Amino acid sequence: MRELSVEKITQAVADLCVEACCRLPEDMRKAFATARDSEPSAVGRDILGQLLENADIAREETVPICQDTGLAVIFADLGQDLHITGGDFTEAVNLGVHKGYVEGYLRKSSVAEPLFERKNTGDNTPCVLHLRLVPGDRLRLRLAPKGAGSENKSMLKMLVPADGLEGVRKTVLEAVTVAGPNACPPMVVGVGIGGNMELCCLLAKRAAARDLHSRNPDPRYAALEDELLDMVNRSGIGPQGLGGVTTALAVHVEWAATHIAQLPCAVNINCHAARHAEILL
Repeated sequence: MRELSVEKITQAVADLCVEACCRLPEDMRKAFATARDSEPSAVGRDILGQLLENADIAREETVPICQDTGLAVIFADLGQDLHITGGDFTEAVNLGVHKGYVEGYLRKSSVAEPLFERKNTGDNTPCVLHLRLVPGDRLRLRLAPKGAGSENKSMLKMLVPADGLEGVRKTVLEAVTVAGPNACPPMVVGVGIGGNMELCCLLAKRAAARDLHSRNPDPRYAALEDELLDMVNRSGIGPQGLGGVTTALAVHVEWAATHIAQLPCAVNINCHAARHAEILL
């Protein structure tokens, strides 16, 4: 059985924190440039150019793309034939977040208790960890820092089967319209369909964290992604909510089996800094 030490996990997570917060994925950067060249709004073109400049400065100087470096959301796919040695897996991941945010001079945005004291933990821990047991002997870690501006615009609608495709369309458009400029468009929109209440929201979060040009493997849902993107970009919200056709760079859809009497639909929005980084250990 293959072994992996917690020390390697901690360092990998720390590196991912800095990578995700300071270096916009290249596919996102190229999408900014493409959108700038095709955006009919002069204001929109100027904004997209500024976003490009900001991303380039952040990469060159290893500084955050946005001051809100978010809660650290980590998707961990753990191979069932991999043996973690030297300590506790969850503790190792959180220690990596601590190390990455403290040593990387990233803003600490986590409060230990949500309602009464709201005291900052000082190191952005604990992270939000989603762990899946998968075949194999590797560990795949994807870190997606999630800021509050876009996360606060999340939406869940417990639709019924009669609402159908039109209900999904209305939910996505409502979420994007309500978010407007407050989600710092151009957005990447994650949509979850099916499951139950909590699974649907997780599907939307996974969808929002996908690579920009990834496609749902089911051609029906891939076509739905295209349709929803076109619908969102016809909203007129545009870059930073100041008008134009570049409201979103992508809409990603994930789905799961559901109850015969349900059609849950969740929307999770990423701002223009749709940050994520991944490593395979």
